[in-house]
Amino acid sequence: MCGIVGFTGNVPAVPILLDGLERLEYRGYDSAGVAVVSPGRGLQIQKCKGRLQALRDRLEALPPLEGTVGIGHTRWATHGEPNDVNSHPHVSQSGRVAIVHNGIIENYVEIKDFLLHKGVKFRSDTDSEVIAQLLDYYFDSCADPLDAVYAVLSRLEGAYALGILCADRPDMLIAARKDAPLLLGYGDKESFIASDATAIIAHTRDVAYMADGEVAVLTRAGIQVFDEYRRPIEKEHHFIEWDVSAAEKGGYAHFMFKEIMEQPEALRQTISPRLKDGQVVFEELNMTAEDVGRFKRIFIVACGSSYHVGMVGKYNLEKLMRAPVEVALASEFRYSAPLVDENTLVIVISQSGETLDTMAALREAKSLGARILSIVNVVGSSIARESDDVLYTWAGPEIAVATTKAYSTQLVLLTMLGLWMGRCLGRVADGEYAAVVSELQVLPDKLGEILSGTDIYQYLASLYFNQDCIFYIGRNLDYALGLEGSLKLKEISYIHSESYAAGELKHGTISLIEPGTLVMSLATYDPLLDKAVSNIVEVKSRGAEVVALTTEDHRQRLEAIASHVLTIPRTHPALQPNLGVVPLQLFAYYIALHRGCDIDKPKNLAKSVTVE
Repeated sequence: MCGIVGFTGNVPAVPILLDGLERLEYRGYDSAGVAVVSPGRGLQIQKCKGRLQALRDRLEALPPLEGTVGIGHTRWATHGEPNDVNSHPHVSQSGRVAIVHNGIIENYVEIKDFLLHKGVKFRSDTDSEVIAQLLDYYFDSCADPLDAVYAVLSRLEGAYALGILCADRPDMLIAARKDAPLLLGYGDKESFIASDATAIIAHTRDVAYMADGEVAVLTRAGIQVFDEYRRPIEKEHHFIEWDVSAAEKGGYAHFMFKEIMEQPEALRQTISPRLKDGQVVFEELNMTAEDVGRFKRIFIVACGSSYHVGMVGKYNLEKLMRAPVEVALASEFRYSAPLVDENTLVIVISQSGETLDTMAALREAKSLGARILSIVNVVGSSIARESDDVLYTWAGPEIAVATTKAYSTQLVLLTMLGLWMGRCLGRVADGEYAAVVSELQVLPDKLGEILSGTDIYQYLASLYFNQDCIFYIGRNLDYALGLEGSLKLKEISYIHSESYAAGELKHGTISLIEPGTLVMSLATYDPLLDKAVSNIVEVKSRGAEVVALTTEDHRQRLEAIASHVLTIPRTHPALQPNLGVVPLQLFAYYIALHRGCDIDKPKNLAKSVTVE
């Protein structure tokens, strides 16, 4: 949600800003803009509603914006409709200050009323503009731009990642952060800010992640960082391992399809370092078997697809550990008076490591004494830094809004964690432990088998892309898997879709089945195959079209009753969802392709949700 990029150096800023914004398009946005500052011309700004190409076209039709210091932004509307005026950057009434902002200012009405009484005129309907106007107000009484920035930050309530330009200081870019992602990039006589490393990876891999309350001053000479009390601090640097090609399509039509196809290698990156001599090992954990034995309760807390990972994880962890596991939506967790104490383990799952709802849940659990273990993809992200333990998925950058390889790597990592913890507790039999480890070793290859033939998914999409409503049904692990399959479909194709526990059909849901309704029946969980077959017969008798997903050895039985059958290789039941999700991803992708949807950037959605 919203993308920020900033630059200071010795070359024109606008091309670098536009390149960075293009690499941030995957986060979701509805308008874009840039601002530069130079000694001779002061602040120069262009912004407009729509895709980044609209901004490029406007800039090409106008005299060039001159300056080697600048900020850029892609906005996803929260306060005020998407239009040119509400787009970022926002400029103060005097034209002295320009800002870009990601987050929400919760007390913006109070600040706006204060400034209106001071005679300030506002142009936009956004909460962000109050920051620019308040900075201008404080600049009148502050000798130093940094004084004004700290004065403003002391009055803001909410979340912000900020890039700030001042016409009076054309050599300087100021950045600030609280509860919204922002990183610093260190180059050769040039410096950067960005919402994530994707925006600046073409220029530098040397980055540092800003923490809450920090302020950074960027010039050609380098970067100075200060804490909330304005004390200078040294930042820990991180080297981005992947290169710019990982954030490009590489010949694929869409990032989503590329990332689906990358899943075998992503799983290898997640699994291989943690399997040694037939054992699951987590060298990065500071957790002992005694620690695991002290946990009386386990929560899995996440949002969206990561929540669906947790739903699969609940089934697997409870079977492997024989301990109670509760899955909670992060957006509900901290408002539910959770029963958490020092004997509770809270497993937090987030691809970006910056999801605001998840961060708030983490902090709530930590304040109650829980131990926090996070599963994230982004090294040095906020959730990773604030956790007691962190497991990185090492999936590489994921650009498409609809997650695929992040989901798969989170899922296998959570299952491996359950296996390891179950072993610590002595509750996993040697035979089962060895069976899961054996299947983990070949899981990427089995996933590759599925991806070697995509024609069947294209064919089914050609039959069903005009459906108004599609249902997913399954039991146990298949039910949890259906939640993700349904979400993939609805978020990129805009078809109404729901996933139901198949046993609930008779309790109301079956009333929605009409002749021609498509039902995706998931039947990969062997212990309940007979039940799955009965449910297929049940919906077929009401006129439903049924596409069944099962393992190859059950193809013949399912072909006798379903309209179409998709199959996957057999693996250990705990790992079956890792294979089962891939056909559902491909089906959703080809449905969206047939419908002509913007697959990588679906409407109204953002990759990283950094507001509540």
